[in-house]
Amino acid sequence: LPALSMPCGFENGLPIGLQLIGKMLDESTLLRVAGAYESATEWHLARPSL
Repeated sequence: LPALSMPCGFENGLPIGLQLIGKMLDESTLLRVAGAYESATEWHLARPSL
């Protein structure tokens, strides 16, 4: 099954991720959903404070 992981926030100052799992041979839908999430949020730009 196709899957991808992407950043989605912080918990106690540590980054956490979101994993998406798609249907067999349906990578295009999975990538569209991930792209829509990335466009709707700014988590991919966030960096933890050091």
